[in-house]
Parts: sequence; C-alpha cells; structure tokens
Amino acid sequence: MGELILQIIIGLSLIILGIINMKGNISMLHSYHRKRVKKEDIIPYGKKVGTGIIIIGISIIIAGVFTIFNYTSISNIILIIGLVVGTIIIFCAMFKYNKGIF
Repeated sequence: MGELILQIIIGLSLIILGIINMKGNISMLHSYHRKRVKKEDIIPYGKKVGTGIIIIGISIIIAGVFTIFNYTSISNIILIIGLVVGTIIIFCAMFKYNKGIF
C-alpha cells in the first residue's frame, strides 16, 4: 500500500508540473532545454512538454493501481507504454522548438 501512495504522489507531482508547463511556465525545465526556444514558441513548447509529462504521471498512477491488484505484468506494460509515449512527445517538442535535446 505504501508503494501505491508513493506512486500516486510521484504521478500527481508530474501531472502538476505538466499543467504548469502547459500554461507557459517552462522555467522548471533545465536551461539547456529552453535556451533556444523563441518567445512566441514558449506556449506551444510548454503544451507539448507538459502533455508528455502528464502522460508519464498518469501512467505511473495507473500502473500503481494495477500493481495493488496483483496485475504486475499489465502494470509494467502500462508503465512502459506511458514512459515511451511521454518521452517521445517531449523529445519531439525539444527537436522542434529547441533544435535538439541539448
């Protein structure tokens, strides 16, 4: 049960961070992730990065719920899919608006 609580806390923290990014506040991202983003692209960049972070946060919470009901294999699949999809969205945004990862 403690693992589920920890996963919920981590997932909710990521969801909140994603919402903050989606509103255009990208200051919590590393400076090298935002140094070449143009002023007019801050909102679209924040929305895409925020979407990826929210997907990762939701997948962590859902995976925790499945783990509690002893569906570990389903939990792992959900977590892997969420991490891959979220990371791809974030990297695509970085390549588009920051012209690279670093």
